[in-house]
Amino acid sequence: MRAALKFIAIVISVAPCAFAHAGDDVSFDAVTGYRIAHYRAAVPATVPGGTRVDRDRVDQLLEDGAVLLDVMPSEGAGADSQTGAWRLSRPHQSIPGATWLPDVGRGVLTARFDDYLRTNVAKLSGGDTNKALIVFCQSDCWMGWNAVQRIAKLGYTNIFWFPEGTDGWVEWGDRKLQPIDPVPVSAAAP
Repeated sequence: MRAALKFIAIVISVAPCAFAHAGDDVSFDAVTGYRIAHYRAAVPATVPGGTRVDRDRVDQLLEDGAVLLDVMPSEGAGADSQTGAWRLSRPHQSIPGATWLPDVGRGVLTARFDDYLRTNVAKLSGGDTNKALIVFCQSDCWMGWNAVQRIAKLGYTNIFWFPEGTDGWVEWGDRKLQPIDPVPVSAAAP
């Protein structure tokens, strides 16, 4: 009994220290604010640099010529550092008409992936920084949230975030996904 009481006293004295650090969220980069860990978790209602949209608004935007940008991360060995070809362990399905730029929603990007995002968004938008861009991943995926902010920092002003992503697209059972290949990464310079 005495040992149990001693243990409880120790726990009570240590507990405040443990809980003091529970609010320090290491899932975010302290400098950039990007999510850097635990990418599959509930997302906030808003995103800096973009406007949250639902499936009905996505339909309207697509009718007006918006670009669909899938930022789902790759599964597999990633892009080959020499050829730029993706080495995927399984295929990916996306919203019809989307372009897949894997891994651009990660919290930290290499210069190569920064360039990959910048170059491809410029191509997809025709260089028009006001072109409507719809960024998505899956539901409860922070990759889209990060990518919206990155694209906004590139100067794009008409960015829409569809946080329900591919899951929300098919949720009501009347929409289908289709197989999609990722855009290759530029081959590394010799």
